[in-house]
Amino acid sequence: MSQAAPVDDTGEMHLLGERLRARRKDIGLTMQQVADQAGLSVGFISQIERGITSPSLSSLVSVSRVLGLHVSEFLVQPPARVPQTRRNERPVYAISESALAYERISSSFPGSVLRSVIMHEPPGHRSEPIAHDGEEMMFVLEGAVTVEVDGERSVLQAGDSIHFPSTKVHSTWNHSDRPATILWAGTMDVFGEDETDRARQRGAGNSPK
Repeated sequence: MSQAAPVDDTGEMHLLGERLRARRKDIGLTMQQVADQAGLSVGFISQIERGITSPSLSSLVSVSRVLGLHVSEFLVQPPARVPQTRRNERPVYAISESALAYERISSSFPGSVLRSVIMHEPPGHRSEPIAHDGEEMMFVLEGAVTVEVDGERSVLQAGDSIHFPSTKVHSTWNHSDRPATILWAGTMDVFGEDETDRARQRGAGNSPK
């Protein structure tokens, strides 16, 4: 897998927070309204806007949708050009240096609903509790992680998995002192491709006959 370029963690988080806050104010939403619609806590939205913390990919997608923006406004993700990926060729990308890092492994084609990434979770990292539409599955490839779903905690070691409705409040925590590698698959459009397709269809419908 190819490594992403180093990230200026503090600068990136503050820039992201400033852009999200400016957009929220432009469209007249309160932090509570954004939090409620994104399935997150208002405290977490405040932390993002102040550049204190960085959201996970699913949280960034959720917030972007509420603000009426495409996730690509804040994060460039690898496109799905071919159905297969090669271990040494997949780019690793992240929202910030201290956040989860990802490798995209799913493709995209008409009718596809499954998205999948390999997640690299740093030691001690806790993701924010979130709830959204769909379902997801996690399979631990290396290390160990605690997954909490609706208040019930499960400690997963390498080879363990969990599958649950995403509508339940869920989060992960790398409780160990070494990185954890997790295969994640779900139905949430974490790449924003459904939104892109809908925009193209609207554009085609408005084009001259």
